[in-house]
Amino acid sequence: MKLRLRQRLFSTYGVVFLVFVYAPIVMIVAFSFNSNPINMMVWSGFTFDWYWTIFGYPTQLNEQTLYVESTDQLLAAVKNSLVVAAFTTSISTVLGTMTALALYRYRFRAQRFYQGLLYMPMVMPDIVLGIALLVFFVSIGMSLGLVSIIIGHCTFLISYVFVVVSARLAGMDNTLEEASADLGASEWVTFRRVTLPHILPGVVGGALLAFIISMDDLVITYFIAGVDSTTLPLFIYGMLRRGVKPQINAIATLMLLFTFIIASLGLYLRRRS
Repeated sequence: MKLRLRQRLFSTYGVVFLVFVYAPIVMIVAFSFNSNPINMMVWSGFTFDWYWTIFGYPTQLNEQTLYVESTDQLLAAVKNSLVVAAFTTSISTVLGTMTALALYRYRFRAQRFYQGLLYMPMVMPDIVLGIALLVFFVSIGMSLGLVSIIIGHCTFLISYVFVVVSARLAGMDNTLEEASADLGASEWVTFRRVTLPHILPGVVGGALLAFIISMDDLVITYFIAGVDSTTLPLFIYGMLRRGVKPQINAIATLMLLFTFIIASLGLYLRRRS
C-alpha cells in the first residue's frame, strides 16, 4: 500500500509539473489561431490571419489593421537576430572548444580559479552583466550596434560551450590519442581523426545551445543594442509595451517552432554520431 501510494503521489506530481510548465505554451499556440482581435482570451473562431498579417499579407478582418506592426521592422529584427546568432555561435563555439581543450590537457596553479571565472557569466544576473557591458562600451567610446551585441553575447555564451564540451571531454579515453601518436600521426592528424570526432557531439550541442540562447536573449541585448540594431526579442518587447496584440502569439509560436527544429536537428546529429 505504501509503495502504491508513493507511486501515485509521484505520478500526480509529474502530471502537475508538466501541466504547470507546458500549459502556458499550449495556450500561446492555441490563441495564436483565435480570430478575436480584441480579447484573445475569448475564443471567436479559428483563423490563420495573424500569421498572414505579421508578413504583411492582407486578411479578411478589417480590424486587424489596428494591430499590424511594420512588416519591414519585423523582418529587419529577424535578420538582426540571425546575424547576431550566427556570428556569436561561430565565435563562442571556437573559443569555448579551445578553452575546454586547453584546460583538459594542461594543468597549472590557477586552473581552478580560471574555471571559476568561466562559470561566472553563467551564474551572474543578466541585468548586472548587461549594465557592466554597457558601462564598458561607453567607457571605451564604442558605438552600440550589432557588433556590441555580438561581443556581449560571446562574453557569456563561451561559458556554455565550454561546459558542454568539457563534459564530453571528461568521458574521453586518452589512450586513443596515445595510440594515434604511437602509430606516427602528427598532433593535427590526431586531433582531426581522433579527438574531434569524439567531442563533435559536444561541440554541436554547445553551438546549438549558444544559437538558441543568442536568439532568445532580451535583458543583456536591451542594454547594449543601438538604435538600428533591434533584435526579435526587443521587437516583441516593444509590442508588449503597447499592449498584448494577437500577432505576439503568432510570433511566439513561430519562434517556438524554430527552436523545436533546431533542437530536433541537434538530437538527430547526436544520434547519428
